[in-house]
Amino acid sequence: MPVGGAGGPVKSATPLVVDLTGRLAVAVGGGPVSARRVRGFVDEGALVRVVAPWVCEDLLDLVHEGLVEWHARDYAGPADLEGAWLVHTATGDRQTDTAVAADAEASRTWCVDASDAAATRVSVAARADVTTPAGRLTVATYAAGDPTLATTARDGVVRALATGGLDLRRGRRSPASDGRSGWVALVGGGPGVDGLLTARGHELLASADVVVVDRLAPRGVVDRLPAGVRVVDVGKTPGHHPVPQSRINDILVEEASRGLGVVRLKGGDSYVLGRGGEERQACEAGGIRVEVVPGVTSAVAVPAAAGIPVTHRGVARGFTVVTGHDDVPTLPTGGDHTLVLLMGVTRLRRTAELLQAHGRSGTCPVAVVERGFAPDQRTTLGTLATIAGLAEQRGVQAPAVVVVGDVVRLAPGWRPGSR
Repeated sequence: MPVGGAGGPVKSATPLVVDLTGRLAVAVGGGPVSARRVRGFVDEGALVRVVAPWVCEDLLDLVHEGLVEWHARDYAGPADLEGAWLVHTATGDRQTDTAVAADAEASRTWCVDASDAAATRVSVAARADVTTPAGRLTVATYAAGDPTLATTARDGVVRALATGGLDLRRGRRSPASDGRSGWVALVGGGPGVDGLLTARGHELLASADVVVVDRLAPRGVVDRLPAGVRVVDVGKTPGHHPVPQSRINDILVEEASRGLGVVRLKGGDSYVLGRGGEERQACEAGGIRVEVVPGVTSAVAVPAAAGIPVTHRGVARGFTVVTGHDDVPTLPTGGDHTLVLLMGVTRLRRTAELLQAHGRSGTCPVAVVERGFAPDQRTTLGTLATIAGLAEQRGVQAPAVVVVGDVVRLAPGWRPGSR
């Protein structure tokens, strides 16, 4: 016979999924333990009756919302359980809980005795819901007589799902002869660091058949994808776009139309100068289900990595993000309005000249932060009058984020031209 951790026999159990929709569940007891369970019953569509002389605030809220029927008195015997499909008792009084369990047993109604995890005939597993492209996945764990162990195991599985540690792909990856519906997720990968990819991004990568990546996507995440996942690299470098945007749009639609799950993984946020809107429109025009997962935008994160906030009380009240590929438009000229340029290295001299022509002072502080969050991250500090020359002297290269405004003075060791 298997032996438990405390030396006793392991209690065998048959896990079941029970649909309580429209069925009566009776909860005896009005405390927080009962409230947590009743909330779960209500969420599953059960009809709930609570028997207790008093109820805690969480239960009282459900009563006031008309979601729970409350009998404000002590447990009165088998009649209180009449018509129930499931009973839960958590009065805190051992004699009462034992009586409720015995009455339920006599009427052949399953009863969860929350006062005695080791002896109860029915236990509610520790559970959590995870949303996957295929629908809701419920994770439930059970450890006989040890709810803490069950909760720990549940949290571990959920964490593995959230970080991509569990592979949810189906074994068959051929075009959808099984009737699967393809999907596309536009996932912002953040500024290239694995740890800044969102939990939702990890979940979707754990379900993807195809991952379409940019040059600045978090490569560590891509490198750890299982061998069966097809990676399509459509990365662009300055002045070199081997795969035009129209073709990228087509790839997303074509792959999803075959019934595959497709993640479009790029650096930063797909909707901040990332052409995510164009990709979403292309997918919707092709009848493809599409989800957008925001990413940590480099426009805010990379300056932060260099110790520069884009806003700061008493220094800057707002900021604007623009592309450095084109001439900058006319913007507020005061140092209290921060300007953040993405993809601005190649035209840095032209941009500095235009900003001064538009009214910004030549002494306005500027920072160029290269390779944000990478081990070799580097910051060059200067002013609008000096930054282009400093960048050329230091050989500044993309990827880099340019910050213009008084907030640059908050950078550690601010001394224009010294870094």
